Amino acid sequence: MKFNKIFHKTVLVVLVIYLLLPLAATLIFSIAGKWDHTLLPESITFKWYGELFSDERFYQALLRSLFLILVTVAISNIIMLPTIFIVAVYFRRFERILQAVAMLPYGIPPIVGAVGLIKVYSSGPLQISGTPWLLVGAYFVITMPYMYQGIRNSLQTINAQELVSAAELLGATKFQAFQKIVVPNILSGIFVSTLLSIALLFGEFVLANLLVGGRFETIQIYLYQKLNKSGHTASAIVITYYVIILLLTWIILKLKKRPMQFQSVFGKRKQLILVGEKTKGFLKGEHK
Repeated sequence: MKFNKIFHKTVLVVLVIYLLLPLAATLIFSIAGKWDHTLLPESITFKWYGELFSDERFYQALLRSLFLILVTVAISNIIMLPTIFIVAVYFRRFERILQAVAMLPYGIPPIVGAVGLIKVYSSGPLQISGTPWLLVGAYFVITMPYMYQGIRNSLQTINAQELVSAAELLGATKFQAFQKIVVPNILSGIFVSTLLSIALLFGEFVLANLLVGGRFETIQIYLYQKLNKSGHTASAIVITYYVIILLLTWIILKLKKRPMQFQSVFGKRKQLILVGEKTKGFLKGEHK
């Protein structure tokens, strides 16, 4: 037993070192002045960060990336959340079809998808090739699997079908049941899906480079161009957007910890009755 515990801790430590070592090396290289023939940098400088933060293109690229990510995540939640809920609760026979559609992006290489999108939207009534809106559509597609899995698993965990039935028996409309019963209980799944989507889109380069390129420079395209000029500056960019991702993650987790109207419900009968009573209280409060 003791040997197993030591072994598990050792494996965990090795895994953490393996994952953090490249990031630590990137951080050291981003503040290295001269690093040619020694194990550690011969001098430390913040010159590369100074050049980065004084470059107007960096801020513009960062704002464009944040714009694309926020718009994509918002559209994904607006479309995927009610769609998954309706299919999972009211049209369960279509659930396998929705799952198959949501998983399709896993099987489509980004280059193939980008070439197809360029060909389709370069002519015809909707000519949006080369615009950020085409990139938003492509980003929406590649985030579908992450949004579907997180939201669908949360709906299964709380037994959404029984919760909605209980709410409707107490007089709630379908929209009230969705808004006041289901959504508060699956916020954790929504937040996880959102975080995964943000992390994925922040590192996406192929679609951005092929669909818009330099016409709408994102942080990854900016990084690629700087990589050809200075590895130190490129390392500073990588560390900076890692910090930004950590800040966004912290903000989302803080929002997740805000007081919710309901606690998570796992389908047990007593918990189901308790949620039903709370629903009834909400309805009475609205009619006052």
